Amino acid sequence: MSLQEDLNSLIARAMGGGGQEAIAKQHARGKKTARERIDLLVDPDSFQEIDLFVTHRANQFGLEKEHPFTDGVITGWGKVDGKTVYIYSQDFTIMGGSLGEAHGLKIAKLMDLAYQNGAPLIAINDSGGARIQEGVDALAAYGEIFYRNMRASGVIPQISLILGPCAGGAVYSPAITDFVFMTHENSYMFITGPEVIKSVTGEEVDFATLGGAKVHTSLSGVAHFSEPNEEQLMAKVRWLLSFIPPNNLTPPDFQETDDPPSRLLEDILEIIPSSPNKPYDIHHVIERLVDGGEFLEVQESFAQNLVVGFARIAGQVVGIVANQPAVLAGVLDIDSSDKGARFIRFCDSFHIPIVTLIDTPGFLPGVDQEHHGIIRHGAKLIFAYAEATVPKVSVILRKAYGGAYIVMSSKHLRGDINFAWPTAEIAVMGPEGAVRIIYRKEISASANPQQLEEELIMQYRAELATPLISASRGYLDAIISPQETRLKVAAALDMLKEKRAPTPVRKHSNLPL
Repeated sequence: MSLQEDLNSLIARAMGGGGQEAIAKQHARGKKTARERIDLLVDPDSFQEIDLFVTHRANQFGLEKEHPFTDGVITGWGKVDGKTVYIYSQDFTIMGGSLGEAHGLKIAKLMDLAYQNGAPLIAINDSGGARIQEGVDALAAYGEIFYRNMRASGVIPQISLILGPCAGGAVYSPAITDFVFMTHENSYMFITGPEVIKSVTGEEVDFATLGGAKVHTSLSGVAHFSEPNEEQLMAKVRWLLSFIPPNNLTPPDFQETDDPPSRLLEDILEIIPSSPNKPYDIHHVIERLVDGGEFLEVQESFAQNLVVGFARIAGQVVGIVANQPAVLAGVLDIDSSDKGARFIRFCDSFHIPIVTLIDTPGFLPGVDQEHHGIIRHGAKLIFAYAEATVPKVSVILRKAYGGAYIVMSSKHLRGDINFAWPTAEIAVMGPEGAVRIIYRKEISASANPQQLEEELIMQYRAELATPLISASRGYLDAIISPQETRLKVAAALDMLKEKRAPTPVRKHSNLPL
């Protein structure tokens, strides 16, 4: 047998993963193999694998009997829509995808390449966790990965796909990355599994209830996207990659559009009720504002009172942050503050302008919110907006009361261009609450308290809540026609595209975590 034939035989053995029986079991669980997942994600024939022949060097607890090639993780690079991405995909057919020393160092090596060459890192997780037989060497390998996740944060986009179990220390790498994807079935994340929880606390819980996709996309906020199957998940990853740049030194791709920047939002007033207390769906406003109505929402099931996501306006990628009056009247609370702050900081890291649509009555009151730290969490949102140096354009649609007015990209936090519709109400609090505090004695002493209260509310709204006061002080740059919102926002973004904002010389800021 020739050397080439020897090599071909070794390659075939390595490409076979854990063997046909293990692959059949993987498919029976409704899961793709590590290599099938890569093929789903990247452009055809673009993947270049490295470290195919890596094996572990452990020789205890039965590991000395077998040294499979790849050591349970596929690493390399490929193209997505012609652009380079680095990928590792854990192979559950080989030792349950468990992470040992060689496995972890393969990942660390790939992360170094992604960091040095300025391209996104995509991690496909499907692993039984740390390889117990390798002891502290497995834990050390996790540490090497976590360090590199931190170093790459804000330098290259990092995306984690949870396509199987991800437990124990393994969950912290995805938690550091920018975006986490899960499938409705077969994806689990938790620090300790059901059996350990039962033995320690006596609680009985199944995998899905403890750490399935529904939990992490709607309750914990750990995951950003969830899809029914791996095919749809990979399509969503490709869509996300179309909006974000490869690194922090490169702006996002401009995309020509046949949707003119000057397009008027003809039916916008039919969407938003004239009464400031009636709800509406902010998605309908976003869809009319952005190019072709195309909007990729991030964390759509978590903290739904705030909507965030990516779109384009006049061909330029933007991050949208918008209060959602259809949920909790659009108030800001603990979860929405965290959600908004995290998204804003990602946009700022990667040169993505932020467009903010404002309609909020303020922060959510209540003992529960106060005791769980609404002050600290709300401060994160303030910090993120104030710290961001990318172009910031905002539009006050209806209400902007109290601290929420300040927080939502106000001029005082260095918003670049601040617009308001004529219907905007900007005040310390809503007219109803303000009147009841200011004129409490007069109303209680009145022969017709209800009529007096209504008159005073109308007076307050006309004299103090009008956007004219803010405009007269320069806190607003313009009061605009709702129909011209797209035109005005597009013009502002075009004007700001070469924005430069110096930042203080310091090691780093101290975000109120």
